[in-house]
Amino acid sequence: MNGMHENQGEVEMQALLQRVRQASVTIDGEVIGAIGHGLLILVCAEHGDSDDIAKKLLQKIVKLRIFSDADSKMNRSVSDVQGALLIVSQFTLAADTAKGNRPSFTAVANPDLAQALYEAFVGHASATGLEVASGRFGADMQVSLVNDGPVTIPVSIR
Repeated sequence: MNGMHENQGEVEMQALLQRVRQASVTIDGEVIGAIGHGLLILVCAEHGDSDDIAKKLLQKIVKLRIFSDADSKMNRSVSDVQGALLIVSQFTLAADTAKGNRPSFTAVANPDLAQALYEAFVGHASATGLEVASGRFGADMQVSLVNDGPVTIPVSIR
C-alpha cells in the first residue's frame, strides 16, 4: 500500500493485520497493552475518513477468515476463535514511496481527526465482546509480537 488512492477523493482507512500468538506494546519501558492469540492491528486514518468507515473496517476485520479450522484451512475469523485484538495507531501505513527516497505522508488525516478515528476504532472493537488492548495514539511505542503462520494481511475500506 502506498497511500495513494486509485481515484482522487476516494477515502481509504487502512489496517495491517498480523495473526499473532502473542503481542504487546511498550511505552517508556512499561507494557501498556498485551494479548495472547489473536490479531495485532496497525491502523491508519487518512483524509476524508469517518467514524462510519472506521466501523466498517473493524467489522470487516473481525469477520475476515484468516484463522485455521480443524483441516488447517483459513476458514475461521478472530471472532470464531475468540481471539484478542491489539490495536496500534500507525500513520506510516499511508506512506507514499512513489517518488524519491523519502516517504510522503500527505494522505494522513490531521492529528485531531486521526486520534478521534483511532479512538472510535478501539471503541468499536471493544463493543465486539472480544478482548481488546491498545497502544497510545502519537506515542513512541515498541511493539513486540510472535507472528503466527506467518500471516500478515493488508485491509482497507474504500
